[in-house]
Amino acid sequence: MLIQRTHRIRRGITSCFLPPLVRLFHSSSSTMAKSKFEYVRNFETDDTCLRNCYIVVRLDGRNFHKFAEKHKFTKPNDNRALGLMTRSAHSVMEELEDIIIAYGQSDEFSFVFKRTSNWFKRRASKLMTHVASQFSSSYVFYWKEFFGEEPLLYPPGFDGRVVLYPSNRNLRDYLSWRQADCHVNNLYNTVFWTLVQKGGLTTAQAEDRLKGTLAADKNEILFSEFDINYNNESALHRKGTTLIWEKQDETVTKRVKLPNEEEKEVHVTRSRKRVRALHCDIIGEQFWEDHPDILEDDN
Repeated sequence: MLIQRTHRIRRGITSCFLPPLVRLFHSSSSTMAKSKFEYVRNFETDDTCLRNCYIVVRLDGRNFHKFAEKHKFTKPNDNRALGLMTRSAHSVMEELEDIIIAYGQSDEFSFVFKRTSNWFKRRASKLMTHVASQFSSSYVFYWKEFFGEEPLLYPPGFDGRVVLYPSNRNLRDYLSWRQADCHVNNLYNTVFWTLVQKGGLTTAQAEDRLKGTLAADKNEILFSEFDINYNNESALHRKGTTLIWEKQDETVTKRVKLPNEEEKEVHVTRSRKRVRALHCDIIGEQFWEDHPDILEDDN
């Protein structure tokens, strides 16, 4: 009984030294938590992602044609911009370790969360906004690292969407779709800007020249007219960028005190997970055979 009274006295003494505003908030916080206004929470919709599905968050640059023009991106590919996109995606993966693989090309990046992920209780809105905000802030933060003194004229914008894929086949087909899109777009852009920059055509003339052409036709234009073998173009441009986790051994030196109080330097090797960027084919089987730990067993 004495202990209880002492506890009450101490609480009273402590509250006497709190500023008036803090005392008011302290005394009313429990009342506010269960106020008559709390019913508005019922308007929130349940956007929990279905369990046992891969969660894919895809970001796309908003109005990036204008953004690229304003910032004088090199055509057809600006390695500074692509490097900045990859660095921003790298930052997202380091922040959210449940992302097992990411794929990007041009002004888009897709992030795949593992099936068993419970980040943000699997709420789609939380996952999407966290990925988008981390990516956008990283894009601005690392701008100078890639563009030097070239000023960032206005903030970039990225929109996002969340899609669920229940099987390994579905997920692989999604990633294959994005890489196939990379190939189609890059082949067209390569031919288009070659016709403009080296062939002397206007953009309207180049567009008209390429109407109705197939991939073989575009390859023939590059090879026969400009002596360019498309297969020798940069894999970064043709294949896009795939980010995965890889374990790497890291050796550090530590000073250890021996029983006789002498100090000795000891080399310690430990394994750490790091994000690695690849520019390779992810449509065929070889990539998935080389990295069997990415996908979870369908069973």
